[in-house]
Amino acid sequence: MPVSKMPVSKIEAIRALFPALTSQTYMSICDKMILADPVRQAVDSFLDKLAMASANRTDHEDFVESSRIKFAQMMSVKPDEVAVTRNVSDGVNAIAWAFPFKAGDNIVICTDAEHPNNIYPWLRLRERDIDVRIVPAINGRIDIDAMTAAMDSRTRLATVASVSFAPGYRTDTTKLGEYCQKKNIFLLIDGVQSAGILHHDLAQEPIDAFATSTSKGLLGLYGSGFMYINENWLDRLNPAYLSRTGVDLGSDAASAMGEHHYQLYASAKRFEVGSYNLAASYAADASLSLLNAIGTQAIEAHVLHLARALREGLAEYGLLISKPQQTLEESHIITCGELDAGGHGFSHDTRINEMHKTLLDANITHTLRRGQLRFGLHVYNNMADVEHVLSTLNNMK
Repeated sequence: MPVSKMPVSKIEAIRALFPALTSQTYMSICDKMILADPVRQAVDSFLDKLAMASANRTDHEDFVESSRIKFAQMMSVKPDEVAVTRNVSDGVNAIAWAFPFKAGDNIVICTDAEHPNNIYPWLRLRERDIDVRIVPAINGRIDIDAMTAAMDSRTRLATVASVSFAPGYRTDTTKLGEYCQKKNIFLLIDGVQSAGILHHDLAQEPIDAFATSTSKGLLGLYGSGFMYINENWLDRLNPAYLSRTGVDLGSDAASAMGEHHYQLYASAKRFEVGSYNLAASYAADASLSLLNAIGTQAIEAHVLHLARALREGLAEYGLLISKPQQTLEESHIITCGELDAGGHGFSHDTRINEMHKTLLDANITHTLRRGQLRFGLHVYNNMADVEHVLSTLNNMK
């Protein structure tokens, strides 16, 4: 069992930063974040500066660059490989329309295990005569062998989630990435369910791009995200959208036009369009400071320890548990109930619906996805949270 080495006193100090925890047991990071006090304070400071006209654009954009650097540190990559985006969808679409596809090329995806935001952009490529090869999941799992078997000499790109939003299995991106590297196939990861919670070393992982939002595990705001693109691919990707932000004019002012013969930034900044979501950049700068101070290796060990305990406890109720078959499948997301016996926010299983209501009545925040009860853990959760879930369900007997 993964063992959390995080002292109880440290966990309690972290919990004290999150006001939401005073009124609920929050186990839904897979849905959305809760704000820590330092993050709220950072946003307030931005609003105060706006109200008092006490900072200029450059002052505000210092927080954009600082958050970029901190995300790069978290992921063990270079800041020049990180673009500031609006969300996962923004990053996915940026790659889809910048990639040098030719008619007759194909991409490979397992739509059964992906969020719609990592499906629709690829389906649209059919309009450009790109073959979208769909590989079925097996019991909610992405079948890496089936994905590689679907690839051929015209395969240009494959995409998977680092962790599925339901049932929450972690994908073997290393196995898939190593195959893709051998075949010069671009691998894009939707990392929104793992960023900030599970450890990533993208400098070592065979991944070409990684898109995420700040509104889940990164503990920031809606409407902002990051996209890592391996530096070896940057000059081969031609952004579909362009603004002054993505053009390298040296030290010229933001409003400078420069010459009509322009040059894109050599860095991932070439994908940045227009004004930044500055409030979200202030928030991300603060939340990334908090997470980096703890370290994602420590956070991962902590949440996997709790997830194992919750999974084992739920199994005692005779529930169908989405149980990892091997350690590398484990994540911070725990689901129970029959997969796809329902949808977003509902289940066809009466017992699951009753449990859902009972948990909500006990102020245990969680979700129903694909008909399953879904719990998502982060660094602020503790064993008392797990015990609260189990004791609440035990009272139903």
